[in-house]
Amino acid sequence: MEEKEVLVKAEGVSKKFSKDLKTSLKYGVQDLFANFGRNNKAAVLREKEFWAVKDINFELRRGECLGLIGHNGAGKSTLLKILNGLIRPDEGKVTIKGKVSALIELGAGFNPIMSGRENIYNNGAVLGFTKKEINDKVEEIIDFAEIREFIDMPVQNYSSGMKVRLGFAVAAQMEPDVLIIDEVLAVGDLGFVLKCFKTIDTILPNTAIVFVSHSMPMVARICNQVILMERGKSDYKGYDIVKGIGLYYNKFTTSETGILFDDGSLKLESFDINNAKEKVQIKRGEDLVIHLCFTILKEMPFAPRVYLEFRDKEQRPIAGCIANEVKTGINSNTIQYEITIKNILFSLGLYSFDLGVMDYESKSPLLRINNLITFHVESNNQMWVPIELESECKVY
Repeated sequence: MEEKEVLVKAEGVSKKFSKDLKTSLKYGVQDLFANFGRNNKAAVLREKEFWAVKDINFELRRGECLGLIGHNGAGKSTLLKILNGLIRPDEGKVTIKGKVSALIELGAGFNPIMSGRENIYNNGAVLGFTKKEINDKVEEIIDFAEIREFIDMPVQNYSSGMKVRLGFAVAAQMEPDVLIIDEVLAVGDLGFVLKCFKTIDTILPNTAIVFVSHSMPMVARICNQVILMERGKSDYKGYDIVKGIGLYYNKFTTSETGILFDDGSLKLESFDINNAKEKVQIKRGEDLVIHLCFTILKEMPFAPRVYLEFRDKEQRPIAGCIANEVKTGINSNTIQYEITIKNILFSLGLYSFDLGVMDYESKSPLLRINNLITFHVESNNQMWVPIELESECKVY
C-alpha cells in the first residue's frame, strides 16, 4: 500500500524559557541584538533558563493521529504552540503542509466581543476559506455546536462548555489538513465528547491529528502512535499505544507511604502485593494477594479490623473491602494478614489503595496510610471506567 504524504514533520524541535519575567525580558533584549549580529547561542542554557521542549522529532502522515501524553509540565502544550505557529522554536524546525486548525486553549482564536456567528467567519477566513466556502459550512457548524439559540450573542458571555462546542465545531467542520487538539475536550459533557470522537473518526482518513490528553481511554480510542513526554524530552515514541500508556501510568508509581493518622497502637513493618512492593504488575482476572505485617505496640485482645480502599490514578475511590470480619485473638507481638481479592476486575490502568486499621470492637481508628502501594493492571481493553464487569449475554 502506498504511504500517504507527510503533513507534519518536527526535526530537533527545542524551546527554552526563563523562570521569571525580569530575566526573560533581559535575555529577550540580548537575543534581539545577538540575532542582528548572527551570533545565536540558542543551544546554550543561561542562568534561570530551562528547556520546556528539547529535541523532539516525529513525522505525521495524512490519516494518522499522534497522541502526546505526559504529566503536567512535561512540555506538551508548549510543543502544540510551536506546531500551531504561536511561538518559534529556539532550535530545529517544523514543516506543516495544508490548512491547520487548532483547539489548544479554551476560547483561543475567538474575539470575545464578536458573536459566535461572526467568529465562525473570522476563523474560517484565518484558515484560508472564502466567504462562499464558509457560507456553505456555517449551518453545519451551528448545528454541530448545538448553540443556535446563542449564536448571535457575544462569545465573552459563553460558558466554557459553549466555547468548546463552538471551537471544536469550527475546527472539525472546516475539514482541515492538520487538526491540533489540546485537553480542552475534557471540559465538554460526555454526550458532546462522544459526538466529537465520531466526527474525528469521519475526518481522520483525510487529516493528520495531534491530540493531547490525560485521558488514556481517549488516547487509546483514536491514536495510532504516541509520544510520552517528560521534562520536555521524548521518553517514548512509537506505534505501540499500550506500551506508551503503560509507561505513562508507571510515572505515577511510588513506594513512598503517607501516614495520615497513627495512635501508636501498632506499626506496619512490611507489605506487598503478590510478593512485590514496587512496579507491581498484575493481569485483569488474576487474584490480588496483599500481605501486611504489623508489630503490636499496645495490648489489644483481638486482631484489629483492616479496611482497604482502592483508588484510580486520579485518586477517585472506586472500591473497598473489610478484610477480617471474624474475631481473632492475638498471641504474640506481631500479627500478619494475607488478604486475597479473587478475580480482580479492574480495567487497564494504574491503581493504589489506602490502608485503614480499626479497633475490632469499638471500630475507632488506629492507623491510616494513604497510597500504600501503587499497582498497574494489564488488560486487553482500555475502558472509560475503572471496573470492567464480567457478564454472560444471549442474543436472540
